[in-house]
Amino acid sequence: MVRACVLLLALAVGACGGGEDDSGKAPPARDTSHEAARGRMVDETLATRGVKDLRVLQAMRTVPRHEFVPLAHRRYAYEDQSLPIGHDQTISPPYIVAIMAEVAAIGPQQRVLEIGTGSGYGAAVLAELAHEVYTIEILEPLAKQAERTLHRLAYKNVHVRHDDGYQGWPDAAPFDAIVVTAAPRVVPEPLKEQLKVGGRLVVPVGDRIQYLRVITRMKDGSFQEDPLFEARFVPMTGEAQRAK
Repeated sequence: MVRACVLLLALAVGACGGGEDDSGKAPPARDTSHEAARGRMVDETLATRGVKDLRVLQAMRTVPRHEFVPLAHRRYAYEDQSLPIGHDQTISPPYIVAIMAEVAAIGPQQRVLEIGTGSGYGAAVLAELAHEVYTIEILEPLAKQAERTLHRLAYKNVHVRHDDGYQGWPDAAPFDAIVVTAAPRVVPEPLKEQLKVGGRLVVPVGDRIQYLRVITRMKDGSFQEDPLFEARFVPMTGEAQRAK
């Protein structure tokens, strides 16, 4: 099912080390060279491309992306590009992580579901924004590695599960936001049903032509769908490939 990387064809809008604190979230990394690189990434890439939410920008400035990147590629950790993380997968580019977090509109007391853990980087960014994050990865080695990394970096508010994410996480639902990092052909109905009223599902949908969409659950039980921009994500695998 889900592959945690994004192959972004930006036809778009302009396109964790350390101890723990009382919130259970990691403080900024102590390595000043990485801090400086993160600052440049935020100021020169994300902000200039239209990411405006100050909490999202601070989360991107805080999470040490290099900790989620294999040593061989760490010198590129703060470039706006995907990087290999093993098992034919990649870590998503910072811009796509930031823009999806921004449109999810996550509040500090909210609960979020992520489909496609990958390296765990996206989950760490969401954990800086939310009260609790539940994240599902279909590839067991990636799920285990991400869980180890998140634990080492003191992200106590992230729960990792190895599973096919098409059905979501019913026993933890409902969620204020759901973020999907791979493209199903059609929107998984179980994910829509696990949204709270007013909750947002951020998901790329389509086959050869995909649109990143924001789906909001309305008070009357209906769903409002808003396409954001055309992009290319890897396909969601598992049950999503059988859904029509």
